[in-house]
Amino acid sequence: MRGHDRSAVVLWIGGQGDDPDRVYALRENGHRRVPVFVTVRQARLYAGRRGRPAVSGADVLELFRVQHWLEDPVRRKLPPGAVLDTWNFSEDLARGLGASDRLPEQGAVHDSAYEKLFGDQCAAWTTGEHRAVVELMAAGVELWSSCPVAVNPRSVVFPGGGQGLLRYA
Repeated sequence: MRGHDRSAVVLWIGGQGDDPDRVYALRENGHRRVPVFVTVRQARLYAGRRGRPAVSGADVLELFRVQHWLEDPVRRKLPPGAVLDTWNFSEDLARGLGASDRLPEQGAVHDSAYEKLFGDQCAAWTTGEHRAVVELMAAGVELWSSCPVAVNPRSVVFPGGGQGLLRYA
């Protein structure tokens, strides 16, 4: 993750079967925090020590490009790849934190906007679709900027380790 206010390596858990992906979060005293790391190596060691198989590569989510676009989404050129990645990340982060209520409720207008975004047809967005995407991106950026984190947490054995693959971003 590369953002204006916060940049870090985070871990994703790939969903098993029909289960959706989610950002990995620690549960402590009824609260969830996202473990964040400076390097992929640190994240890989942490995942390994917690009994999780990890994908060897890492993807970079350029959140700063979305943040820049959000400063003036009417006049600035949309970065479609970064918006698509941020959309997916925001949903996965909300699931990992148990904070889906922090994102706007999605409906048909979001589905239509997502399909056009995925198909690289953002120029065909309606005003309502554009507004819905801006609102969702702003909420996702705010969720990432304000979510509780654990910086380079200590590794302990993970109960039930080995379920799900971890990815880095």
